[in-house]
Amino acid sequence: MKFTGRLALCAAAGVFTLAGATHLLAHGDVTPQPVDTTALPDIQPNNDTWLQHNPYRGNAKAIEIGHHAYAQNCARCHGIDAISGGIAPDLRYLELGDSGDEWFVQRYHHGSVRDGKVYMPPMGEILGQKAGWAIRAWLETVHEE
Repeated sequence: MKFTGRLALCAAAGVFTLAGATHLLAHGDVTPQPVDTTALPDIQPNNDTWLQHNPYRGNAKAIEIGHHAYAQNCARCHGIDAISGGIAPDLRYLELGDSGDEWFVQRYHHGSVRDGKVYMPPMGEILGQKAGWAIRAWLETVHEE
């Protein structure tokens, strides 16, 4: 009788685990999506040397590309149109200008890890600097105080 009870308990635990796994997978493909930045001017001295200030601030094409890049790669955590649901920071409140650029490039390039838990993966190596600055250029257009 004890064996049957344990077997039923293990089976129930297995069903619960599999049911929970489908909900986790239902979040969608979290693989970063490539961003076509060929319409943007190259970053000087080269695209691999990370700048500390946004070279695309106010660039209409960069803002357009940044909006699409944000929707593809950032919105699932930071919220549609940068309106966070509370899981990740609401990027509409990121400081404008150079001081906001400094925080942005640090997080974008290195991600965020606390107590060994990855809260944001580093996106800089994956999406590149041009895409990052385009996203930042768009974020400044939705800024709120």
